[in-house]
Amino acid sequence: MSLSVDAGARTRTVPPGPRRHARPPGGRRLLSWLDLRAAPYFFVSPYFILFAIFGIFPLIFTAWVSLHDWQLAGDKTFIGFENYSELLVDDKFWNAVLNTVGIFVIATVPQLLLALLLANALNKKLRGRLVLRLSVLAPLITSVVAVAVVFTQLYGRDYGLVNWVLGGFGVDPIHWQNEKWSSWIAIATMIDWRWTGYNAIIYLAAMQTIPKDLYEAAAIDGASPRRQFWGITVPLLKPTIIFTVIVSTIGGFTLFAEPVMFGAGLMTGGTTGQFQTVAMFIVKEGFRDFQYGYAAAAAWILFLLIMITALINFAIVRGIGRSR
Repeated sequence: MSLSVDAGARTRTVPPGPRRHARPPGGRRLLSWLDLRAAPYFFVSPYFILFAIFGIFPLIFTAWVSLHDWQLAGDKTFIGFENYSELLVDDKFWNAVLNTVGIFVIATVPQLLLALLLANALNKKLRGRLVLRLSVLAPLITSVVAVAVVFTQLYGRDYGLVNWVLGGFGVDPIHWQNEKWSSWIAIATMIDWRWTGYNAIIYLAAMQTIPKDLYEAAAIDGASPRRQFWGITVPLLKPTIIFTVIVSTIGGFTLFAEPVMFGAGLMTGGTTGQFQTVAMFIVKEGFRDFQYGYAAAAAWILFLLIMITALINFAIVRGIGRSR
């Protein structure tokens, strides 16, 4: 069978292809370049401008003040690193550092562990899950002053609820503000009560991004819920745990409101400074003794301590994640 083609048949005309547009003139090219290249930087610039004004400039100015003997009226004398050399041999400053580190350790470690376990419990199928999840945020919206007043009453020596409970076990009344260990514990419980729910919600949000297929496969292989938690949940939460550890480090080393309210508003942190933090020491030196240069030097040392501790905690958490 052969196919014959009529040579005289009318052929279809193919429409011409689209013409290439000419390059836009110089003004349009500039606008196009600005739209593609410069617009993203323009939209994010407000953050960097505000950060430069309220972040970088105060940091640099504090460093400049720390190099002077700066008085209340603005009188200043350049003394170099003399404020830093005095701080390094100041027993009161290192006492404040010890108090800050001690309260940070006994508050942050239990806080993050409890938040992790609480988030795991809230991630289960429970009745009224929404109400339970919202209730853990209630301490966060409570005024820190109200929290401090309530906990100060709870830890009262004569009529406090904590001493009343301990008295039932034969423990003598404890004056919680008089000793380092007792005041550290009291302040740490305030911090834990206020911030555990906040960290739990962060962990919960991260847990809900973990694929359910991993848990189903682990259950088929015979892994118990506890094994699934430590073998699947915790390793996949490492970035979130690192974030909460760093944020808790910053908050712990700048602790101010809770110990101030626990000490009835005094910046001395007790009669012998048994719970005075570095932040309280800075405020006392700057706004009560009017030694702004000395306070600025203490603030810079606190900044360096936060950086060092945050890096150490980052390395520890990262190492734990790799060991699993």
